[in-house]
Amino acid sequence: MSMIPSFFGNNRRGSGSSIFDPFSLDVWDPFKDMMPSSSSLSRENSAIVNARVDWRETEEAHVFKADLPGLKKEEVKVEVEEDSVLKISGERHVEKEDKNDTWHRVERSSGQFTRRFRLPENVKMDEVKAAMENGVLTVTVPKAETKKADVKSIQISG
Repeated sequence: MSMIPSFFGNNRRGSGSSIFDPFSLDVWDPFKDMMPSSSSLSRENSAIVNARVDWRETEEAHVFKADLPGLKKEEVKVEVEEDSVLKISGERHVEKEDKNDTWHRVERSSGQFTRRFRLPENVKMDEVKAAMENGVLTVTVPKAETKKADVKSIQISG
């Protein structure tokens, strides 16, 4: 087990694959831990970090699964930008505080989150589907059929 934290997340695609995802638009911020915890930007970054997304590709589609516990589907947006970028965003609201309550620990983050993914060209952007069940958002982006190149044999003379 490594004592050094991973800055690039959990790589579950197996050994030998790159830890950099060329399609992800997420940027690692080396200074985020230096921000005071009371700043709104720090809370926003905390919410962004907690919006974990898995992206897998099947023969038929690209499937995104985002863990969004405690959010309702009305609090989440799924959008397509520039016909090639999938955007998942939303906001986790702060609970109402009662002045008589004594808080011992606050670990759940609140604030806005946004995740963007640049999609390859072989997708049907007009057929994107999204569903939310038990705090898990599933976005399915169907693939367009790729026409296989015709192979023509050439007879060799001589």
